[in-house]
Amino acid sequence: MAKPRGLGRGLASLIPENSKITETATTLDGDIELRLIEPNPFQPRRHFDPEELADLSQSIKTMGVLQPVLLRRNGDRYQLVSGERRVRAARMVGLERIPAVIREVSDHEAMEMALVENLQRADLNPVEIAKAYQRLAEELGWTQEQIGERVGKSRPHITNHLRILGMDEEIQTWIATGDLTVAHAKAVLAIDEPIQKMLARRAKDEEWTVKRLEAEVQKVKEDGPRVGFSRNPSQDSVDVHLRSAENTLRRALGTKVVLRGDGAKGRIEIPYRSVEELEHLMELLQQEAVDRNANPDFVV
Repeated sequence: MAKPRGLGRGLASLIPENSKITETATTLDGDIELRLIEPNPFQPRRHFDPEELADLSQSIKTMGVLQPVLLRRNGDRYQLVSGERRVRAARMVGLERIPAVIREVSDHEAMEMALVENLQRADLNPVEIAKAYQRLAEELGWTQEQIGERVGKSRPHITNHLRILGMDEEIQTWIATGDLTVAHAKAVLAIDEPIQKMLARRAKDEEWTVKRLEAEVQKVKEDGPRVGFSRNPSQDSVDVHLRSAENTLRRALGTKVVLRGDGAKGRIEIPYRSVEELEHLMELLQQEAVDRNANPDFVV
């Protein structure tokens, strides 16, 4: 299999300095109408940050489009190969034309250029990155080593991202939105799928660190599923009551509270970060005891 060529490093990598630009191969034209430009079907990016586009559009309004976009002919129109952010921002400003380099490339080459260029940017979310790696592997036949070499990442990095795509779709959404990281995903991959989502949800809701999640995963591996992670549907009602009590205690104490156990017995964990915070918690609990003795119907 041929080794992936140098791609994704901007127009300089697409048009070597010692190459001759000919009319049939590549054309530099500053007068391509935006209405004639179609999106790239191989674009891995699904989300374009509105604030970044606004900043870019303001820059274009002030300075113009400093770097031409790369296009290929598509009948009497043109298809983007790279530069979609510039095209979107130019349209926001109200430009009618944009500087462009036109190059005759195959579908295979257009996909390579679009995927690799975007992967070398820093603002794709982990799920978009994983799907781009998957396309490079499945549609272009690249090995994980070749992908890593082209985008400057290690093979474990590629592997960990690809494994995300086998996870529950809701977990993927949490990773895409930044509620969980790839490291969180890697931690829960060590346990069975039904329990993965339950632990991942708690990690998201309670803002667990990766270290805390890894500790919880280890407990599940050693002790088996506990309340909140049971595969038995009859446990659901118990879990709902415990979570409700947990939330009530959090509101009353103004800090994180974790209940562990079942409907009959268990323990309450209340973390504190300083002596002052511990003293404050003790005052709240003592006041609650006083209130309860004074009013037996008092409920936290």
